[in-house]
Amino acid sequence: MGGSARKGEHGTHVYFADKFVPQKEQQRAKDEGTDPSTVHFLKRYTVFNAEQCEGLLAGLFGKVEPRSPREIVPEAEALIGATGADFRIGGDQAFYVPSEDFIRIPNQTAYPDQINYYRTAFHELGHWTGHKTRLDRSLTTKFGTVDYAREELVAEMATAFVCASLGIVPTVRHADYIGNWLQVLKEDARAIVRAASLASKACDFILQFRTASKDNSDLEQAA
Repeated sequence: MGGSARKGEHGTHVYFADKFVPQKEQQRAKDEGTDPSTVHFLKRYTVFNAEQCEGLLAGLFGKVEPRSPREIVPEAEALIGATGADFRIGGDQAFYVPSEDFIRIPNQTAYPDQINYYRTAFHELGHWTGHKTRLDRSLTTKFGTVDYAREELVAEMATAFVCASLGIVPTVRHADYIGNWLQVLKEDARAIVRAASLASKACDFILQFRTASKDNSDLEQAA
C-alpha cells in the first residue's frame, strides 16, 4: 500500500498455528488404507499498528474511537507539550527510543486508571532527559543489565518527583517499581542514592518547562 513502519518503532509478535496433511502422506494413507498423519506448524510474524507507519494514503484505515473521554490533567498536558518532546500516541507499549529521540505511549483511554497515563508519560520523559543532547546519561536498551536497571531507577524516581510536584497520585506504586529494579543492583549499596541524585536533575530539567507552559496558558486565556 506504499507505506512502511516508521524507523525506530517496535513491532508486536503474532503467531499463526495450524496443521495440514502433505500430499505424499495423503497418498500413502490411501494406498495403505490408514489414517493420514498431520503436520502441525507455528509461524511468527512481526506486525505494526497503522499509527506506527508512514507513507500510507489517508482514508485507508479508520481511527479507533476512544473507549471513553480522556481524564485530562491540564497542567500535566501543558508541561508535556512545553518540553517539545516527540510524543507519538498509539500502540500498546510505552517506550523511549534514544537513537531516534522519540517517545511512544498508548492512548490515555487504554489505561484502566487513566491517571497512570501521566505516570507513564513522565517516566518516558525521564528517559528522554538522558539523551546526549540533554543530561547525557548512559541509555542502554539491553534489558536486565546493570546500566538498564540504573536508568529505570532514575526514570521512575524522576517520575515520582514530577508527579508529586503536579499533585498527581498514580494508582501504580512508584515504590514497587523501584524496589524491583533495586534487586538487580542489590550489590550496590549506594545505588538508590546515586539514582536519586540523577533523578533530581532529570526532574528539574522537566520542570524548567513549567514556566513556559504557564506562560502559554496565560496567553491563551488572554486571547
